[in-house]
Order: sequence, then C-alpha cells, then structure tokens
Amino acid sequence: MPSAYFVVRATVTDPAKRRAFDEWYSREHMPDAAKVFGAVKAWRFWSVSDPSLHQATYEFADQAALDRAMGGDELKRLVADFDRAWPGVTRTRDLLVLAEEYAAA
Repeated sequence: MPSAYFVVRATVTDPAKRRAFDEWYSREHMPDAAKVFGAVKAWRFWSVSDPSLHQATYEFADQAALDRAMGGDELKRLVADFDRAWPGVTRTRDLLVLAEEYAAA
C-alpha cells in the first residue's frame, strides 16, 4: 500500500507574526498533531517564493491510516486549537496518496 499524506498550507500575512507562529508550530502544534494522528513522519516548510506561506506535511503508512486520522475527534480539537491561537491565519488542507517515488541513482 502506498504512503498517504496530509498537507496543511497556512498563510501568515503579517511578517511580524511569522516568528511566533513558527515557534508555536514547532514546539506545540506539530508534535501534538503528529502524535495524535499516528503519523510516520512530519515536515514543515516556509516558501521561498512566498514568505507568507507555511506548509506542514504529515506522512501516513497508507490511506487507511490517513482516513482514521481525518475521521477522529482529535482533528477537530487540533483545528480549534489552531483557530484559537492564530485567528485570521487562513489554511487549506489536502489529502494525497503517493503515486510514484523516484530516486536518482
């Protein structure tokens, strides 16, 4: 079964808030989310082309594991925690299944 991914993109438009957002996400949100989701691995990125764009990606063993994480009450709690901590920061979410992996020799 191929790996599956949950991708969250947040737009932090105020440059003065990005450092605090980065620290909160690193220390609180991502460790909490990865643990309650049962994620295999998680990554965070800041866009080079658009400094306001933050992306978090959570890897799951397969689509069934991703579906379980997305269907639980913990996702609702995490969304509420985010909204409380960062009102006005917009997000998009995407669910992906690995189609192919290529590694250069």
